[in-house]
Amino acid sequence: MEAYIPSGYRPLLGINDTQRAIAALKRTFEEALSRRLNLLRVSAPLFVEASTGLNDDLNGVERPVSFDIPDGGKEGQVVHSLAKWKRMALHRYGFAPGEGIYTDMNAIRRDETMDNLHSIYVDQWDWEKVITREERNEKTLKATVREIVAAIGETNEALKKLFPSLDADISTEVAFVTSQELEDRWPELTPRERENAFLREHRTAFIMQIGKKLKSGKIHDGRAPDYDDWDLNGDIMFWNDLLGCAFEVSSMGIRVDPDSLARQLAERGCEERSKLTFHKMLLEGRLPLTIGGGIGQSRLCMLLLKKAHIGEVQASIWDDNTIRECAYSGVTLL
Repeated sequence: MEAYIPSGYRPLLGINDTQRAIAALKRTFEEALSRRLNLLRVSAPLFVEASTGLNDDLNGVERPVSFDIPDGGKEGQVVHSLAKWKRMALHRYGFAPGEGIYTDMNAIRRDETMDNLHSIYVDQWDWEKVITREERNEKTLKATVREIVAAIGETNEALKKLFPSLDADISTEVAFVTSQELEDRWPELTPRERENAFLREHRTAFIMQIGKKLKSGKIHDGRAPDYDDWDLNGDIMFWNDLLGCAFEVSSMGIRVDPDSLARQLAERGCEERSKLTFHKMLLEGRLPLTIGGGIGQSRLCMLLLKKAHIGEVQASIWDDNTIRECAYSGVTLL
């Protein structure tokens, strides 16, 4: 829980212009994303019923914020993300291949470690799109990643015209690499250090195959077994010049089909989830094949507005040390 403020850091925008830029960024990116991926904006829940299995389990250790609903006798959970809800929504709404949805997602992750990049409040664009069995491959995954990165580049250029003091340098050339290739090249480094080393070279990258075991027996990063196919997923990352590190903006992937869901549940020892509504429908082949992900709104604002701390672009709760350090460094937390 320690804030890192680069020496000599000064925000490029004052607080009022920051708020205007956040609004402009969100409008511009939403339009570009929906146009490039053929997505319809929909309303989404803040909480789901615990017994449905619709909540995102993240790494499997995070505790959801839960509450009882006296009028109905059920338990609600504030969402971690809408990874599984979106796929159920595409089924219910009858979307066809090539069509998809996106939504504003707000979540509470009570067990998140708070630092420059992380907050217990999460805001992201959650999106999901129906694909065919023939499209369920790496080619589709990479093409979709390139469209998302192009939308980010388009948004960056639009912001620079509206706010000339902004000067974020974003490369739209994506380097693709698997987590195993990173381990093979830098076996002595941690996963985070491997990402930093690769992004220093390439500036924009998609780190593929997150969640599956590497040759070392370890995993690059945690990923729940019941939404992404670990062979067909990854993280979109940029090199952050201000913070000097690899900077994740999106986690995404082609979603599990019945075979990969059964395999991944078994690998993680989570076979009991197969009895939950979502998992049962998926294993029975009743849900569409999809690709989807989440794109961090505050993360993208940090990157394009060149902010040092996520609290400069979102309102959350911070520990006393962070508040003192930011005040000392002249950083305004919203």
